[in-house]
Amino acid sequence: MHPNPAFRQEPEFLNISLARRRGFGTLCLNGDPAPLLSHVPFWLNEAATEAELHLVRSNPIARAVTGPTPAVIAVMGPDGYISPDWYGDPAQVPTWNYVAVHLRGQLHPADPGDMREHLDRVSAQFEDRLVPKKPWTTAKMPPETLDRMMRQILPFRFVVEQIDGTWKLNQNKTDSAREAAAEAVRYSPIGHEVETLSALMTGGVPEIDKGALITYI
Repeated sequence: MHPNPAFRQEPEFLNISLARRRGFGTLCLNGDPAPLLSHVPFWLNEAATEAELHLVRSNPIARAVTGPTPAVIAVMGPDGYISPDWYGDPAQVPTWNYVAVHLRGQLHPADPGDMREHLDRVSAQFEDRLVPKKPWTTAKMPPETLDRMMRQILPFRFVVEQIDGTWKLNQNKTDSAREAAAEAVRYSPIGHEVETLSALMTGGVPEIDKGALITYI
């Protein structure tokens, strides 16, 4: 998380909303000789106290986690490069604006017997948005194929102990500089979901509308 407190003032419900809506992040934990990382979809419960995820059996993390293990799930929101020319002030430097949420806690092995229900929960959060398509569930698969594939993956439970968010949106700039940069980044080819980033940077977006913007991420 960015150390500047100006970028860490958003209420927790926005951090939770972004993590839940995205449902995809980088799982990180200590390893030897280097940290272990894996990019995973996850399901976050209503209270934001637990997340579910799964890993292929051959994943180094799956082999390393035999009991409660400290871990982080890093979730990215919109991001984009900010040129100093956009501020209208020559005394500026380049930067990168972004939104990110970190879920910190303990990763636990879960019961493989719950695998089917887990897969349906994880997929439902995405399938339900694909209107008007009828949502996919494991019931659509041939049972023998489903059983074979489920034997190749392992479920995990992530107990959330802390939620941190960085919303780096030029809050440390003047209103005119921030709004000028927001207008420019809207059309930039460098970044991810730059239109959403631009809207968040305007400084006039109330918290409830920020939550609405997240539904488009």
